[in-house]
Amino acid sequence: MNQVVEVGGVNLTLASQDESKGDWIGQREVITELLACWLVVDKQDFPLSPRIVGTPGIGKTTLAMAAARLRQQELYIYQCTADTRPEDLLVSPVLADNGQIRYHASALVTAMLRGGVCILDEGNRMNEKSWASLAPLLDHRRYVESIVAGITIHAHPNFRCAVTMNDDESTFEIPDYILSRLQPTLTLGHPARQDEMAILKYHLPFASDEMLNLTVEFLQQSHELRLDFSTRDGINTLRYALKRLAQDPSHPVSQDQVWREALLKCLGEEATDLATLAKKRSQSLGGNAVPMGLGDFFFDADDPMHPDADLDDDDFDDDEDLDDDDDGEVDDRR
Repeated sequence: MNQVVEVGGVNLTLASQDESKGDWIGQREVITELLACWLVVDKQDFPLSPRIVGTPGIGKTTLAMAAARLRQQELYIYQCTADTRPEDLLVSPVLADNGQIRYHASALVTAMLRGGVCILDEGNRMNEKSWASLAPLLDHRRYVESIVAGITIHAHPNFRCAVTMNDDESTFEIPDYILSRLQPTLTLGHPARQDEMAILKYHLPFASDEMLNLTVEFLQQSHELRLDFSTRDGINTLRYALKRLAQDPSHPVSQDQVWREALLKCLGEEATDLATLAKKRSQSLGGNAVPMGLGDFFFDADDPMHPDADLDDDDFDDDEDLDDDDDGEVDDRR
């Protein structure tokens, strides 16, 4: 049964902590930076609430989870969505069996009261109204006000917070007054080959070396080509391939063939030809496209009347002939 605490005369039922594993492999610098954000160096100092930015599936949440485990603190995760309301973030009223209203504290408020770590996951999917309710928590005041319960909740001195943000277009723009509170920005990149292999072995220790090498090679090529296939994509592809092999072990099919079929099913046909996909992405972003000028709207590129058309010597000779009168004299009426 969840713990109940009293705040300002109101009983709050606390949320459950996250018990999942959160080991971190490789990229030691970024986890050191995150732990530094949560340090307090003086009694007048207070911890920072950094934002962890990177592409989906790269390990941002795992990074924050691992940092909380290293600090040996309780971990709470709040999943932000486009329809998250301020009361969802803080305190929600629930109708009990006896017809009375009970108040449930969110994962964030529970972490505040328990002195734990809260990860606001995918924070840039949340609207401004919800972010506004957290403004006093994210600066030196360190409290929130629940309009629903009519109470002010102060954060425990050990409370720590981090926000993960996906680096893609399906997000809200966070207002500057919130971004100024979510500092510094910790950017998480794709892991190196050795680290990525270690991550795959950690999650799928029962995979064969051949399957692991196929997956790592694919991921490293996609990283080099700046494509958005993540380590999570590799794990899911490899996991499905292993399930297909286990489904009918007597079937005489190569691991290579099964892995490629899994790649097609999980990531789509484009993933089977990374070079072509990279070229398409580059062209769609204007990587190899020539900027259009005004003349492009009126003339074909090979039209001699196009302002940028290359004119050869014969073209100039024809123009000179037009300037000559029949008597051989040059017409100077210009």
